Amino acid sequence: MKKTRILALTACVAVVLSSLGGCKKDSKSQSGTASNGNGGNVSLTFFNTSAEVNTQFSDLFKTYHESHPNVTITLIPTPIGGQQIEQFQSLLASKKPATIANLDIGTIYMYKDKFLDLTEDKSYYESIAQEGAIDAALLDDKLIGIPYTVQGYGLLYNKRVVNKALGETFDPSTIKTRDDLAALFKKIQDAGVPPVMIHGANWSVGAHYLGLAYALQSKNVEDDRKFVGDLEKGTVDLSKNTVFNNVMDTFDLMKQYNYRKNDPLVGDYAKDASDFATGKCAFFFMGDWIWSQIGTLKDIDKEYGVMPVPFSNNASDYGNSEIPVSEPKLWAIDNSNSTPEQQAAAKEFIKWCLTSKEGQTALVEKMGFNMPYKNVSVKSTNPVSASTSEYINAGKTINIGIITYLPSDYYTQTGNSMLKYLAGKIDRAGLVQELTTYWKSQTAH
Repeated sequence: MKKTRILALTACVAVVLSSLGGCKKDSKSQSGTASNGNGGNVSLTFFNTSAEVNTQFSDLFKTYHESHPNVTITLIPTPIGGQQIEQFQSLLASKKPATIANLDIGTIYMYKDKFLDLTEDKSYYESIAQEGAIDAALLDDKLIGIPYTVQGYGLLYNKRVVNKALGETFDPSTIKTRDDLAALFKKIQDAGVPPVMIHGANWSVGAHYLGLAYALQSKNVEDDRKFVGDLEKGTVDLSKNTVFNNVMDTFDLMKQYNYRKNDPLVGDYAKDASDFATGKCAFFFMGDWIWSQIGTLKDIDKEYGVMPVPFSNNASDYGNSEIPVSEPKLWAIDNSNSTPEQQAAAKEFIKWCLTSKEGQTALVEKMGFNMPYKNVSVKSTNPVSASTSEYINAGKTINIGIITYLPSDYYTQTGNSMLKYLAGKIDRAGLVQELTTYWKSQTAH
């Protein structure tokens, strides 16, 4: 299996092209005018692929400048869902890279030679992070990017809507099998409420959902990597794979009760968020990052939770009572064209963000992120993230590390096949054929 890596959790919009040639390090950085190290002004740029919080990052940089007047940070924004990695590559090619880049782990790994090795700071970050958080961010055993958020996903639920439909307070722990989920969906539908919504975008069904067919093969990522390697070799028959069929059987159930059943490929992130938040459906297969969209809306419900997606009728099977959790993005510092002064200023800014009340307020309260650090004094305003934390604290999480090692186009290509399946254009056999063809094609790369 090829070692191109990409992590698909937040927006999952990276479309990684071929690696660019090395950029010669220049004493005059194009990412900002730096000081001479004697306390002069330093200008930094910040490339942001968490496009839903562009405004909040801009405000954060202004706050930092107020207490650090010699440092100016300028946002390089990207659009939601489009041309983000191409934009990053263009900056590299023009020798104008951002000083700090907020990128998917896989993208950082692909361009690891362009970023500053922060391994000398590893012990510091381990001292302030939750157990395992820094190990999860290591790439080739090196600390190239700093984690700032941990995110989870599954079946989000609108508490008011579900409780009203059931006529009682919903307890998600009672849903342990696919049959339990089917009975729940039927009862909610009988109450006149659409039970669930599937977001009709390839990143959602291809990375977040279908990605679980690889991650649930084993709790051990190396075993999952071997499984994908066997897919590439053509020695695995997906049609006979129990985990894959379990994942797809549950998808069929969700598809049956899909709020978007009559128009399943809408793929409108804002519309789906609004419809869920205003109670037009009970459940939504999505992640806690949706709060950055929901939290800005008016006249919405206030209480939400997340629950696992049960993939089989054996309650003890791995994944039936856990949710997928990862550190989807890291902050990496440019080492291709930034000066030592800029790099030092960037390191200090990152530490300030993670430890100061101002930084934590921006990340937790205003952006709705769940930080993988100890001593976070700011309370999250994201009720979905709070629900995610309960699973993390209980150790009920799915290891989705395999997604980090998948080919750069896996979620677009296999996600497009999933969309065909969602729309009824191909059946299970057709889906297996398209997925098999895709994976076999990777051996030529």
